[in-house]
Amino acid sequence: MVRNTKAFKEAVAQTLAELARHGVTLAPATVEDAIEQRITATAQQLRIQVRSAWRYFDASRMADRLAQSLASYEENGSAKDAGQAPMPPIDNPELALVLAGVPDSLAQTGGDLYAVIVNVAVNAWMAGHIHGEDGCTGCEGNRGPAGHDWEARMRTITEMQPNIAKWFDRDVWTRAVNDAGYTVTRR
Repeated sequence: MVRNTKAFKEAVAQTLAELARHGVTLAPATVEDAIEQRITATAQQLRIQVRSAWRYFDASRMADRLAQSLASYEENGSAKDAGQAPMPPIDNPELALVLAGVPDSLAQTGGDLYAVIVNVAVNAWMAGHIHGEDGCTGCEGNRGPAGHDWEARMRTITEMQPNIAKWFDRDVWTRAVNDAGYTVTRR
């Protein structure tokens, strides 16, 4: 209800402009979420209707809060640590296999980037499960011939993908995506 109003759209545009003046770049969705939360909270606290809460909104103050929050997050190291899994060695065959599958996945899905990202995420999750939870009793019989033996799995994957290092070359990967008929560009 909050997002489908002219006031909301104007507030987002003004806040993004203020953030740009601060030299801060945030995704519009992040700004939209913050504004929606602020307006909803203001309406609840003051026990007024949402449409009346807009008179208390200040894009400059919202941008200041968001910029301060981002700076604090980065300063405390949380940005570096949050959700950062350790990187496997550059010649990890399973990671090469996942990267190699992206162009094919793009072609199979007709360029549906969301479906490609889900595919990569699921493969990465499974790889982490195999590497990190080899003792999982609920996974018996569904890992193929290598079973829970991580070294055997890496050997099997290496045999499937003889030229592992090429998928860690950004230019090779980009050419493969382009050969599949797609490009990834930023607007």
